[in-house]
Amino acid sequence: MARDSNRLTAVAVRKLTAPGRYGDGGGLWLQVTSTGSRSWLFRYMLRGRARQMGLGPVDLVSLSEARDAARDSRRLLLQGVDPIDARNADRQATMLQTARGASFRECAERYIEAHQAGWKNPKHRAQWSSTLETYAFPVLGGLPVSDIDTGLVLKVIEPIWSTKTETAARLRGRVELVLDWAAARGYRDGANPARWRGHLDKLLPAKSKVAPVQHHAALPFKDIPALVASLRERDGTSARCLEAVILTAVRTSEALEATWSEIDLAEASWTIPARRMKGGREHRVPLSPRVVDILSALPREGEFVFPGAKAGRPLSNMALLTVLRRMGREDLTTHGFRSTFRDWAAETTAFPNEVVEMALAHAITSDVEAAYRRGDLFPKRRKLMEAWGMYCTGRQ
Repeated sequence: MARDSNRLTAVAVRKLTAPGRYGDGGGLWLQVTSTGSRSWLFRYMLRGRARQMGLGPVDLVSLSEARDAARDSRRLLLQGVDPIDARNADRQATMLQTARGASFRECAERYIEAHQAGWKNPKHRAQWSSTLETYAFPVLGGLPVSDIDTGLVLKVIEPIWSTKTETAARLRGRVELVLDWAAARGYRDGANPARWRGHLDKLLPAKSKVAPVQHHAALPFKDIPALVASLRERDGTSARCLEAVILTAVRTSEALEATWSEIDLAEASWTIPARRMKGGREHRVPLSPRVVDILSALPREGEFVFPGAKAGRPLSNMALLTVLRRMGREDLTTHGFRSTFRDWAAETTAFPNEVVEMALAHAITSDVEAAYRRGDLFPKRRKLMEAWGMYCTGRQ
């Protein structure tokens, strides 16, 4: 009687080089390809379907090892388990176990690397890295990301929650994002221990309770003409930039990083690209006559409209604050002039609220309104900014 199993011998395996399949029995086959490669196969039927599973090359897997692997596969089949599915599950478990060994620092660095291209402000990456390096990494950095729980998150955040509340709040949000990224990658599971709503808000006092919101210091609008008149008496790029910030009601960074390619003096307009806008959407700014005069008088020395002391770099935010300090107005911030503009428009003009909000490039919070408002109300905003320019220069 022919043998049903163990048909092959180690000597025969070494000598079989002609292309084909040679059975050892029990579903185990030696496969020799036309290219000369030789490997083991386990062939079987499951639920009426023929399948085969590779067991490895002959030079790495011996005949006895291949027989053991085939025997293990037959045992799985007796239990109704597909050997291929079982092997895939084992590999997934091994990969997951390896992945779960990734540290919090590794995940944070990979998160920053993956997202930094979408961060408009170059300072954003530095702030991310700095806060994590200072507060999170000393506690969490070397730990497997899968092991981080609420107690560890609190160990990072709680010590500075009352003394550096804003920093602590940003830090919490960044830890939450890193842990969400790790979960999406399969490095951890379960609820995020750094989430605020319904979790940490039960363990820590609200930010507003320990650090009340402080708005940017703003000048009352009735005092703006006098300040602008004083500002016009000052020479220098910083003074002209600050005056332009006030007259256009843009955010400070939007003015500081303005380039000549964005300015169209003939059309009296300034188009700020989406990548430089807080809302990620292109914003057209109508330029009042005084702003056109300011820009027309500036020398075109390089890319930036308001160049700084360093070649190829714009003015810094400190340059504008220095102008205010020299004017004896340390109580003011450049961002606060947007509030001055908003108060003036609301209390002294009949311009619709949506025109004023669009002039400030505020996001539309209503999905319905956003769906229907597709224009940028530019002609109406030009009239608004011309009225503001006249008011600021004392001609209204």
